Amino acid sequence: MSEWMDWANELFPFNQSIRRDLHQHPELGFQETRTAALIARQLEELGLEVVTGIAETGVVGTLKGGRPGPTILARFDMDALPIQEETGADYASVSPGVMHACGHDGHVAIGLTTARMLASRKEQLAGQVRFVFQPAEEGQGGAFQMVEQGAAEGCDFALALHLWNDRPAGWVGLREGPVMAGADVFKVRIRGVGGHGAVPHQTVDPIVAGAQMITALQTIVSRNISALKTGVISVGAFHAGEALNVIPAAAEFGGTLRFFEPGVQARMGERIRSVCQGTAQAMGCEVEVEIEEWTQAVVNDATVTGRLEMVFRKEFPELHVDADCQTMASEDASAFLERVPGVYFFVGSANKERGLTYSHHHPRFDFDEQALTYGAGLMAAGIWELSHKKS
Repeated sequence: MSEWMDWANELFPFNQSIRRDLHQHPELGFQETRTAALIARQLEELGLEVVTGIAETGVVGTLKGGRPGPTILARFDMDALPIQEETGADYASVSPGVMHACGHDGHVAIGLTTARMLASRKEQLAGQVRFVFQPAEEGQGGAFQMVEQGAAEGCDFALALHLWNDRPAGWVGLREGPVMAGADVFKVRIRGVGGHGAVPHQTVDPIVAGAQMITALQTIVSRNISALKTGVISVGAFHAGEALNVIPAAAEFGGTLRFFEPGVQARMGERIRSVCQGTAQAMGCEVEVEIEEWTQAVVNDATVTGRLEMVFRKEFPELHVDADCQTMASEDASAFLERVPGVYFFVGSANKERGLTYSHHHPRFDFDEQALTYGAGLMAAGIWELSHKKS
């Protein structure tokens, strides 16, 4: 076992206590006031320069090393989800309808533990580490606000991680290139002519038109995107009418599209518009299509990935490093990695024997806390590697 893991193991009680405290007191995006205060207090006690209120509730702490070197950004998201927890854990959420169901409580704990590890060796540290605790990752674009307010300025490298319940504790996902998909969301509003369900010939039925559109949208990936590329279009909501014997005058549906390449993103968006407009014309309806960009793909820099893979395999031989991991889930960490070369890696956190296998965003989501130790050790080792060899 490496020095980094020994060190992280020593700090496990602290790491676990922070995680469980945050898990009991989850806060939604841009409402993380208690979380931010806890983070700021911990960083100030370590002697870091702390700035609060970035992107409303974000916190940035800068650890300055005793030697010249690069500036490394280490990002950790901290928001919870509007989910009623059903884990039954002793440390379950005390906030009704709000839960840390994606592991962000663990991310904050890992970040603060990493800060402790590096602060105790700051005289040997080259350059400086900018610990970025980001609000509102869950679809609210907190990363973009932090970048706009200068959180990534002057950084040479960027690192981020995610606890990953799709894989067991002891697994690490690390690959160059795109690792998480970009995401857009779309809404389609259809206007027809309502009427009695007994005389549909006197109406222009927006439900039938919407159903035709949704069916047609499923051909876009298979017929308009190369089979050698990746795209996803999913409709997640359809709303129309209230009475069972009334054809409504309007209908609305919406969903998400996922991609790794901007060209695929553009092509899917074009086809969604044209398919819906063409179908509406054929069905005698009016249609409005709105597509909103959420985030681009998370793309890992090849050079930085190579350096981290080398140090992970050398310093953590007990872990399984998987260099072929990708997901169509999305993450606004792309806002940092678009501007600063870096790496986003995954830390396995499931434990089948203990029943800790529920997926992210599930009301019974929980993870093996041994992953906290792995996360802190990996993050500290990665920062140390990049800080001492600027390229």
